[in-house]
Amino acid sequence: MSTHSIVVGYTATPAGADAVALGVRLARGLGMRLDLVIVLPSEGTRSAGVPPERAYEDHIRAQAREWLRQATEAIPDDVVRSAHVRFNDSFAEGLIGAGEEFDARMLVVGAAAGSRFGRHRLGSVASDLVHSSTIPVALATAGSADRVDADQPITRVSAAIGKREGADVVLEEAIALTRASGGSLRLISLVPFDVPAGLDTGAITLVRNTHGGDVLAQAREALPSGVEATLERATGDSVEDAVAHLPWEPGEIVLVGSSRLAQPRRLFLGSTAAKMLHELPVPMIVVPRTRGTGKA
Repeated sequence: MSTHSIVVGYTATPAGADAVALGVRLARGLGMRLDLVIVLPSEGTRSAGVPPERAYEDHIRAQAREWLRQATEAIPDDVVRSAHVRFNDSFAEGLIGAGEEFDARMLVVGAAAGSRFGRHRLGSVASDLVHSSTIPVALATAGSADRVDADQPITRVSAAIGKREGADVVLEEAIALTRASGGSLRLISLVPFDVPAGLDTGAITLVRNTHGGDVLAQAREALPSGVEATLERATGDSVEDAVAHLPWEPGEIVLVGSSRLAQPRRLFLGSTAAKMLHELPVPMIVVPRTRGTGKA
């Protein structure tokens, strides 16, 4: 088993259950341990009106440990897991700190309350993470705990490839995850949505076809033995339209890179990835554009 960890940002909510469901699949599929983390406000930090008694803090910690106990007991026995309570005024900062502490391969969080079943919507924690994390962030779809069996393997890793800086990092990460999971690899060309405004339809088609071939050729040179890649050229009137019409497997995960505007080694969800979330029916993993890979 790998020494790396899948760290789940847990809350005793449906979103927390969805994050655990995805975390279990990733930990099992990649041969890693699972760390469930609840982040509580720093000790001594209270909202107005909250009694300052030590008993209150003890109660909160005990409740968090009970939630973690219930969550870990529901995880299949073959998944090595641990549960932790950490303190930080920011859930996202606390989770990133836990990820660094446990040598996380990725951080996992659920969708915001009110998300469409089987789709994504960023909550405050996920939004903070994709703007600040130095570790890849996996976003679970709403209803994952009810929709996907924990035994569902990772059948395919898709990498959304554009022409911007960082595409090579996404490809490298996708290859590493494909090799670790034993699934297949698909490259999705996003060139039609990554070209200068005003480019005519014929030029877009030419760029898309040429770039698609280049991406696949470059990927084949980097592929490890036993891993093959297919190419899917995304087409449509918009990113959302293209994603809605692409075929998706129940056991699939998709990787996207962070924005070119992001600071080095940090995430920033770009406009294309943000639009993909609206229609994407599978988990999305956002990868820092300068992250070193090959750790799976």
